[in-house]
Amino acid sequence: MGTAAAAAAAAGEGARSPSPAAVSLGLGVAVVSSLVNGSTFVLQKKGIVRAKRRGTSYLTDIVWWAGTIAMAVGQIGNFLAYTAVPTVLVTPLGALGVPFGSILASYLLKEKLNILGKLGCLLSCAGSVVLIIHSPKSESVTTQAELEEKLTNPVFVGYLCIVLLMLLLLIFWIAPAHGPTNIMVYISICSLLGSFTVPSTKGIGLAAQDIFHNNPSSQRALCLCLVLLAVLGCSIIVQFRYINKALECFDSSVFGAIYYVVFTTLVLLASAILFREWSNVGLVDFLGMACGFTTVSVGIVLIQVFKEFNFNLGEMNKSNVKTD
Repeated sequence: MGTAAAAAAAAGEGARSPSPAAVSLGLGVAVVSSLVNGSTFVLQKKGIVRAKRRGTSYLTDIVWWAGTIAMAVGQIGNFLAYTAVPTVLVTPLGALGVPFGSILASYLLKEKLNILGKLGCLLSCAGSVVLIIHSPKSESVTTQAELEEKLTNPVFVGYLCIVLLMLLLLIFWIAPAHGPTNIMVYISICSLLGSFTVPSTKGIGLAAQDIFHNNPSSQRALCLCLVLLAVLGCSIIVQFRYINKALECFDSSVFGAIYYVVFTTLVLLASAILFREWSNVGLVDFLGMACGFTTVSVGIVLIQVFKEFNFNLGEMNKSNVKTD
């Protein structure tokens, strides 16, 4: 009986549910961060365009720096959100930044946003609400010991090796030849790096909990935190470089939309392998999250694929009248 009780207690700790206040705070920070992140590509693109007109480097443009600072603020917000709520909830909420960025781009960059684009914005927001409703209600990794065990899991190590090989191939062979003409090259590099940034961010939050405790594990926690910080820093620097390369060559809204879908898919895959957060999701919630993510993706497609179509409700009504 005592052994069974201890096992039950350990299981309860391993899938501990965050407090309602922590979940509400995490959700609020995640939503604000997604909106801030949605503005970064637009501001950076605006800065790049302004710099090209003047014939100077975008590093001298104040609007580009505003976008860069917004990106830093958004990443800090994501860091705080990842420590409060499951990764499978925070990452898909980045969809809110896509419609916000599209609306902002229509004003700052004069990019088109027709009735289908506005419908796509609505669908993206609705899909995000569905994701929130059906998100996991508990954390599968809550201690440093569990984190170390997950990081050394052969499946996760094998996944990271595959990601590293793909990154080396993309960065040193494919990007120099095809990067400026194929948007998927730069997006793939930035999204694959998400396999390191998001788990590292969440891992730092877990390891930091034990750093200031006077026990033998505090030194291990400090070493783990420093390693994860180094990985996170390198990943962010490389992502930052290739995001700006992409913005120099491609439309900011198209880049932001495709980047969201690919980045979210790869981050959820990495988180599923490392943190096993999906193990706490029932069939109904899994289907609900799948429907929510599909709704968000359809909304993003409507925003971007049909952005060049010049029609509105008034023109549709006129065409119906002529048919009658």
